Amino acid sequence: MKRRTLLSAVGAAGVGAALIRPGSAAAATYAGYAMAYFTESPTMTAANYGLHLAVSADGLNWTPLNQNNPVATPTLGSKGLRDPFILRKQSGGFVVLATDLNGTDWSYQSQYIHVWDSADLRTFTGYRLLKVHSLATHAWAPEAYWDASRGQYAVVYSAVTGGHNVLMVNYTSDFVTASAPSVFFDPGYDAIDGDFVSVNGVNYMYFKNNTNSTLLGTRSSTLNPGSFAIYTSAIGPGRGAEAPQIVKANAAGTWYMWGDTWSPNGRFFCWQTADVAAGSWTLLNDRAYTQPLNSKHPGITPITSAEQSALTSAWGAPKWNRVKSYNFPDRYVRHSDNVGRIDVYPFDPYQDQLWTLVPGLADATGVSFRSVNYPDRYLRHSNYALVLNANDGTSTFAADATFYKTAGFADSTWTSFRSYNYPTRYLRHYNYVLRIDPITSTSSTTDKQDATFRIGY
Repeated sequence: MKRRTLLSAVGAAGVGAALIRPGSAAAATYAGYAMAYFTESPTMTAANYGLHLAVSADGLNWTPLNQNNPVATPTLGSKGLRDPFILRKQSGGFVVLATDLNGTDWSYQSQYIHVWDSADLRTFTGYRLLKVHSLATHAWAPEAYWDASRGQYAVVYSAVTGGHNVLMVNYTSDFVTASAPSVFFDPGYDAIDGDFVSVNGVNYMYFKNNTNSTLLGTRSSTLNPGSFAIYTSAIGPGRGAEAPQIVKANAAGTWYMWGDTWSPNGRFFCWQTADVAAGSWTLLNDRAYTQPLNSKHPGITPITSAEQSALTSAWGAPKWNRVKSYNFPDRYVRHSDNVGRIDVYPFDPYQDQLWTLVPGLADATGVSFRSVNYPDRYLRHSNYALVLNANDGTSTFAADATFYKTAGFADSTWTSFRSYNYPTRYLRHYNYVLRIDPITSTSSTTDKQDATFRIGY
């Protein structure tokens, strides 16, 4: 969510990456992740308040599904959602929870949350609203976890009581009816967006201090309301952050924590640690991760390789790509006023960064960059500068618009693009503008980095 004022609310995240793994899934080998989210962009042209899904093999670089369109849309309450969360249930399958809010009217009151059941995240059934309180306020960012001591699920969300946001909890066995609400965590100031993990028998909850838009960690030896105490200093990326979401790397002893920001709107940050107990997190370079396009407020759950393959088969990977700069990894290749350049994500029109990498116009073994929002136009070089022009059908245009993918000069796992008709020249940025220049293995480190890119989504 966008920044909001104290007492009126802000952010929205939630609580609870299942602390106790389902019995049937405990023996499963998780090899990937699914992310639930909604979409917004700086000028809100990408705003869509349906359920979106993305998958990732490494938990860092994400592939939006269904062309980044929603896979389910609320039809009750406000008929829109924010802050979706996925929980793998004890009996198998999943439940999806989300805030009942269509847009950014922070004064909107709802005593309900959206709920879907899903056997596989490919079909969504039993859609309903779950009432969690009768207060004249909201129920933001619901998340849930299995509380083995109670034999029930805890549903935790943000609501205003006592003059400020606290984290409330209800207990349920079926996500159809729930117990009366009670206060789960109240530090005495506006607190939202709790998220739980359990490590070595200790329960950790991270939340947003809404008075200064930083993230804080708490811990408890139990899951009882009122038992969590702060143990970290404030965590932030140098600007306001919210919606912490913690997940463990499936193949290593590393934990990642994601956070969202509204300045600019729709920008994720990611931290990592090898020791959650220490409470010290290192902010990752943007080179390490790529969020789904226009994604807001992630809800992440581990999945098996079979589940990831089935999701990709069912919903499909995007037909377009985004291309990230190696040495300015917060910037993506885009066109602006028909000039090729790299700009800081996110921006509008967001479609300017979407490319269909088609077989090269001059040589099908190469590639050409066709614009998604101007599909008759391609990136081509003219006087060595990259411009977006309509294909005039000439052999000169085809040659200018064709490039060969090679191993990245700065990182062989990334990509460099060699010009078809000027084979000693490669696509690179200079002062954020794209051009083709001679690049060799003996070129400067900066030149080689300028000519290295990552093709992703």
